[in-house]
Amino acid sequence: MTTTAFPAPRTSLASASTHTHDEPRFQLDETRGGLRLVQVRDDLARVTRPGGEVLGYVERFTDPQGEKYRAKRFIARQRRFVEIGEFWSRADATDCFRFA
Repeated sequence: MTTTAFPAPRTSLASASTHTHDEPRFQLDETRGGLRLVQVRDDLARVTRPGGEVLGYVERFTDPQGEKYRAKRFIARQRRFVEIGEFWSRADATDCFRFA
């Protein structure tokens, strides 16, 4: 019988989950205007319909005038993304999926 020992993690889970960045921390899962946003990483959220259909992404990026949000719609038939626009708030970028 062979026993395998795994090394202990270098950081504890409590310290690994501490958010130390200056940007605001968003909820991992939120609903806005009937659309669901799922945080994929710190600067990217997936926008889906309640049934799970992916509509696109909202991407946060730095502009010389401050943080902006870019909305990209997913075109399933062409398997590509089309940029809808750039916005000063994540809420506005999300709302454009309801109207575009």
